[in-house]
Amino acid sequence: MAKLTVNELNLLGKRVFTRVDYNVPMEESGGAMVINDDTRILATLPTLKLMINSGAKIILTAHLGRPKGERVPSMSLRPVADKLAGLIGQSVDFCDQCIGQAARDAAAKLEDGGLLLLENVRYHAEEELNDADFAGQLAGDADVFTNDAFGAAHRAHASTAGVAGIIAARGGQCAAGLLMERELQFLGDELEAPERPFVVILGGAKVSDKIKVIDHLLEKADTIIIGGAMAYTFKLARGFAVGDSLVEPDKTGIAQAALEKAAERGVKFLLPTDNIISRMNDGTWADPKVNSAEDIPDGSEGVDIGPESVARFCEVIAGAKTILWNGPMGIFEDSRFAKGTFSVAKAVCEATASGAKSIIGGGDSVKALNVAGLGDQVTFMSTGGGASLKFLEGKELPGVAALTDK
Repeated sequence: MAKLTVNELNLLGKRVFTRVDYNVPMEESGGAMVINDDTRILATLPTLKLMINSGAKIILTAHLGRPKGERVPSMSLRPVADKLAGLIGQSVDFCDQCIGQAARDAAAKLEDGGLLLLENVRYHAEEELNDADFAGQLAGDADVFTNDAFGAAHRAHASTAGVAGIIAARGGQCAAGLLMERELQFLGDELEAPERPFVVILGGAKVSDKIKVIDHLLEKADTIIIGGAMAYTFKLARGFAVGDSLVEPDKTGIAQAALEKAAERGVKFLLPTDNIISRMNDGTWADPKVNSAEDIPDGSEGVDIGPESVARFCEVIAGAKTILWNGPMGIFEDSRFAKGTFSVAKAVCEATASGAKSIIGGGDSVKALNVAGLGDQVTFMSTGGGASLKFLEGKELPGVAALTDK
């Protein structure tokens, strides 16, 4: 996917409107909002440092939370400006508006290598509507557009697509940041012709969330491993009892179609053959135990893959040359039900150490790796949740389509 990248631009003295993903988790502490995970801010530093060293005047825009077009103080980006300044080692100006005279004045004051963060773009409903007038106000007098917010690239919003179109129409360049470039490389180019065996591991709650991903990857994968609650819809489609497990009965048809397509294409499609089951008692999980049978008894729910499935899945992962993982194997947030997910995480890391290329498709898989202390032992971890899934479905993302082709 040949898109212009920021390291191919001459940015000296240029006003660069840059979309970043600073939708970071915060919590109130001592009357102030405090960032409790700065991963997304850290991920933008390589791009920002490159632009600073190139003498760009950098205007950053981002969203935080879902204020729905209203000014919500707890969703202000001001704490992000302070955090960014500390991480990057230089001052970061902050404007409490993202459009209007205050924003224009703040941008005009920028010196070469300077940084300005605008207020939450979603304080304006026009952002999500990709309103042309709003996009024009955001673009201001910017010479160049860069997008390093892969996690928002699946949305055709004013700050991801509208601004790019306006800057391109007046002859400006629209480029991918270094983080965006890596996302496109690993989720796109590297999976277009993966080194084999290519093993796909999919988990999470719903088949409906990932059936299009499954369908697309059945064209490329050698093995697809299914875990998490979505496995129970596939089990139901195959005629097994699933007890009280989270399941989508109305999706058994598409699950069966995927199983048949896998068989037709010679793709191994692995489902758990045993489970950890538990039952809900007064709002808490009770009596967890290994269920060695394919069927799950009434009154119990599958909450993790069992030891036999762990061993079988990990053996397949060990032989892979390319691995894509998106979604946990169970309710890993509860330590009693985390062994399946953490065992898969360890197997992916061991395969990587042995020469495999491992690509983690964002969301809970990234969280699980980080909780297990293994986040630095895979080839690439995506920063995009919904964007990663849309991209893995083979769909063009509006925020990527808006960038300049090479």
